Amino acid sequence: MTDPAELLRDFVNTYDVEKDADELASPAALTSWLHARGLIGAGDQATGDDLAAAVTLREGLRAALRRNHERAAARNHPPPAAQPPPRPATGLPAGTPPSPAEICTGARRRAGRPAVPPPPGPTDYLTTLLATLPVRISLDGPAPRLEPVVGGVRGGLTRLAAAVIDAHAAGTWPRLKVCVEDTCQWAFIDSSKNRSRSWCSMRICGNRTKTRAYRARNRAAGAAGRS
Repeated sequence: MTDPAELLRDFVNTYDVEKDADELASPAALTSWLHARGLIGAGDQATGDDLAAAVTLREGLRAALRRNHERAAARNHPPPAAQPPPRPATGLPAGTPPSPAEICTGARRRAGRPAVPPPPGPTDYLTTLLATLPVRISLDGPAPRLEPVVGGVRGGLTRLAAAVIDAHAAGTWPRLKVCVEDTCQWAFIDSSKNRSRSWCSMRICGNRTKTRAYRARNRAAGAAGRS
């Protein structure tokens, strides 16, 4: 199997948003794509239901890659630290960090403090994507892995979904993005030092977005001048 980030990028890019062209236009096309990447065996054949699951997985991943722009922005421009709320009915000064017991939802609620949500991570995106793709956690090897418990095409799609975990472990998941140009949304791997790249191509989509913004500013300035 190829590098997990490259595999996910190529899978998302089986649909060209700008051209409205789908490389996975039929079960046979899905079979061919999965087989070419070693995700299924020579005798496996996709069905219409498999194709529907693949499209759901692909577009769920596209949405997840859009969120990676937000995470990169938050990483490069963290918001100012908020003042911690007072800790009621404890007699301790405001800002005192919670005890390990308080981190439990029930204990924090009893103390009048909001529950601490789990930190966001790649599993947020897999919750619905893996709902119809049965997997198990394998502890064989240097790191835990998600593995399919079924074979065939569903097993191949499960390996695709599990590539999110592999990419995260390799540190490449945050660099997987889709172009912010709405008419494009082409997936790419952001190789910039601070993960600040927004477009698949600065020359094409970057210039297109900036030109549109420039024209909008000129129209606004012209309208203001006439008023």
